[in-house]
Amino acid sequence: MRIATFNIENLDEQKPGKDGKLKGPTLEARFEILRPQLARINADILCLQEVHGQEPDGEARSLQTLNELLQGTQYEGWPIAHTVTTEGIPYDVRNLVVVSRLPIIEHQQLRNDRIDTLLYRPITEKPLKEEAGQITWERPILHATLDWNGTPLHLINLHLKSRIPSRIKGQDRDRFSWKSVGGWAEGYFISSMKRVGQALETRILIDELLDENRNALIVVCGDFNAEPGEVPIETIVGRIENTGNPELGFRQLLPCSNSLPRESRYTHLHEGQGNLLDHMLISRAMMAHYRGAEIHNEALHDESIAFASDVKYPESDHAPFVVEFRDKALIELPPA
Repeated sequence: MRIATFNIENLDEQKPGKDGKLKGPTLEARFEILRPQLARINADILCLQEVHGQEPDGEARSLQTLNELLQGTQYEGWPIAHTVTTEGIPYDVRNLVVVSRLPIIEHQQLRNDRIDTLLYRPITEKPLKEEAGQITWERPILHATLDWNGTPLHLINLHLKSRIPSRIKGQDRDRFSWKSVGGWAEGYFISSMKRVGQALETRILIDELLDENRNALIVVCGDFNAEPGEVPIETIVGRIENTGNPELGFRQLLPCSNSLPRESRYTHLHEGQGNLLDHMLISRAMMAHYRGAEIHNEALHDESIAFASDVKYPESDHAPFVVEFRDKALIELPPA
């Protein structure tokens, strides 16, 4: 069984810019790059991030572009689970999607369901308010339960908050420039709170699953916008070295990237520096089935060059991360 995570980067049809002209690569150009990538991934379970929704001819929003991309591939017609708004339709942007050959038993999404809305009063906002405002994370956590030869496989697909600073009223000039260093720093701080908050909510979900079954088969994957050793990763992994309690060892998740040579552990390029922002973390019980990992980063372009020139490439600026497991029927763990 092969499981892949892939931030497919703003999968959407072309949209008109301020000048009315369509911007970015055509879908045909994107499909020409992405379909061979998906074929090479050859996944049984495909976890995608940044899948945008479309409203064709005024119809209800759907994942039309994703469905078009999957046509003619081995993934066409497979069961799909995805994030939804309160109206039960896909989000306009950045949906999480699971495409699975295995049956999807059920799925849920969490967004401030295990952690209450945070209260915070900005200190650089203009005009400054006396009362605290609410901080929530915009991106849900997608938890899908799959049937793996009669055993539940818990798949948690994430897209944690980006490092782009959150908006501070009266401080940001536009999305990427600021009126003061303090305003930028506070916006960066708020984004960090959201990212770590999502990570904590994920950790709480993992502990709930392990409370039910200490041998639960769990895979946590996606775009974490954080590298190994950073707080969001440490929060989700739960290393014994951090808790100082060996009895909690069965709750620790194991990064599949540790199996790869250091020089190839990157899914993103920025200013020539390889960054591991996309991750595959598995439970101890899942290690019994683990065979190895791959990161398909050979043709990855440098995201900072595209940002500086505002050139939109047809390929994603993230590399697919693929993990392979032995058939569950070959190895059985004793009951918890």
